This record gives sequence, structure tokens and C-alpha cells, in this order.
Amino acid sequence: MQTRFLGIPEMAEVPPVAVVVDVMRAFTVAAWAFAQGAEKIVLAESPDEALALKARHPDWLALKDGAPAPGFDAVNSPALLRSVDLAGRTVVQKTTAGTVGALAVKEAPLVLCAAFVVAEATARLLRTRADDGVTFVVTGEDGRADEDLACAQYIARRAAGAEVDAAEFLRRAGASRAASELARGVRQGAHPDDVALCLELDRFPFAMVATSEDSLMLLRPYAVPPAWASGP
Repeated sequence: MQTRFLGIPEMAEVPPVAVVVDVMRAFTVAAWAFAQGAEKIVLAESPDEALALKARHPDWLALKDGAPAPGFDAVNSPALLRSVDLAGRTVVQKTTAGTVGALAVKEAPLVLCAAFVVAEATARLLRTRADDGVTFVVTGEDGRADEDLACAQYIARRAAGAEVDAAEFLRRAGASRAASELARGVRQGAHPDDVALCLELDRFPFAMVATSEDSLMLLRPYAVPPAWASGP
């Protein structure tokens, strides 16, 4: 399996398979939303689009990065979302890096969104596309965010069937700039438990697949059948 690790500004062509990684916190939050019962997540291009979608669909829940804001129901924090009942709900998500990265590769035949909490399920799904090249989109810090790169590298090795000790990859993520800022309360709309939740390996058994439908990019959980898995 050929792999590339690129930042959003480096995306010059449509890859056959794209794995968009945002550990802290967009796709950890997305996974928690599905675990809390959300049916789908709409990845919005801007806060204005998120609010417009919310206005057209008052029963949808809108969330964003940063501090709480009028019109938004939640912030981009897994710890703050884990107690919210989202059964059957549609969530509209707009973040600084994760949703931007997913929209940058929306024309790809297969788009997965990933974080450590869904790493193994993502790797298992990638094994079914072993003949395709895989581009990992490292969303944070224009491709330099070590928490995202560490997660991408870990998933790539697991997708190749390698036995991998996750400890070093999780250590890198825990020592990243994003983790430090969250731990120190530098970022608004955060909870003290956010870093720990973002570093939970394989918390959830599903991958997350994004598809373009009716001019929107929708993210849904995807349960990979165990029989599809190969390798260790």
C-alpha cells in the first residue's frame, strides 16, 4: 500500500483514497457524536453555512471550534459532548482544520475521517483497498501537527498489517502543541478531559466515511465486518 502524508495546502490532486486526520479535536468529537446516537454529521464550509443549515433545519445540532456562540448548540469538545443525547440527530460541524481537510478532498472516491479513537476500524477498512494509494491529510498546523501525523502514521502501519506498539505514537500526540494548549486552557471551548479522550486508542468500533450528497458532505459511521480484516 503506497501512502503519502500531506498537509491541506499540499493537496494538488484528487487521491483515490483520502484519510483526513484531526485528533484534537474534530474527528474525536465526530466519533463521540456517533457514539451518542447521531445519525450523520454535515461538514460545513463556514460558520455562516452551519448557521444557515441550522436555520433551515431547527432540529439539527450545530457545533463549532472556540467559545460558545449564538446559534450554535455545542462546542468542539469530546468531553462536553459525551453527556449529550444525540439519538437520531443530525449534527452540523465546522472546525478550523478537520472539516476544512475533509472538504479539500471531497472529490476522492473514498474519504475517511479519523482519529485515534477509531484507528483500528479505519485501518481495517483501508486493508480492503490495498491496491489503492492512500493519502493521509494531516490537517493541523498546515500538515505539521504531530498529533495528527502520529495518528496517520500509526493507522498506515496497521493498515499494512504490521504489529505496532501504539505507545510511542500516543506519546507524541500527548506531547504535541495542541495537547499542551488544551491542557493549559489556551483554547476556548475546551474541557480538562479533552486530551485524555483524544488519546483513547480504538475507543469505538467503527470507521467514519464521508460522502457528497445533494451538495453537502456527510459523515457517517461505518462498521467494518470482522471477516474483512486481514493481518494481525
